[in-house]
Amino acid sequence: MRIIIIAAIAQNGVIGKANGEMPWHVKEEFQHFKQTTLGSAVIMGRKTFETLGKPLKGRKNIIVTGNRDFITEFEETKICHSLGESIDYCKSEKYEKAFIIGGGQIYKQSMLIADEMILSFMKFAAEGEVKFPEIKNDIWRFVSTENREQFEIRKYVKINGKTN
Repeated sequence: MRIIIIAAIAQNGVIGKANGEMPWHVKEEFQHFKQTTLGSAVIMGRKTFETLGKPLKGRKNIIVTGNRDFITEFEETKICHSLGESIDYCKSEKYEKAFIIGGGQIYKQSMLIADEMILSFMKFAAEGEVKFPEIKNDIWRFVSTENREQFEIRKYVKINGKTN
């Protein structure tokens, strides 16, 4: 199974606000996200899920939370209490790909275990407190880019399975 980080990042590194909100709305980027993740598992933190308000259709929504009392009414969700537990679940369900979709803490933890990254670099700065973790060139190799009007999609792969 491939573990893939997918994120949209403003020029100043911002990915969101402290309350979990996205500080921009770019339809073309949302369409890219949907097309890329459809039919796969998506792993997110509780704040990210609560910001969405409901599960993303056509994907298994896995929510990572340390809160053992957290529940959701949606059948298409799975609650896990650690990133490792969510990855183990995806492997047990034989998903080909599991996408890490945020937020900041989940991205930080997943940088050590992900195999690939698909990052949309927005062509503008944004207000927000949550930033994407540093991309270390000795761990990640840039492989391709695709230019769009308001953003650029850059793909990265882990170098030789490095984890730190």
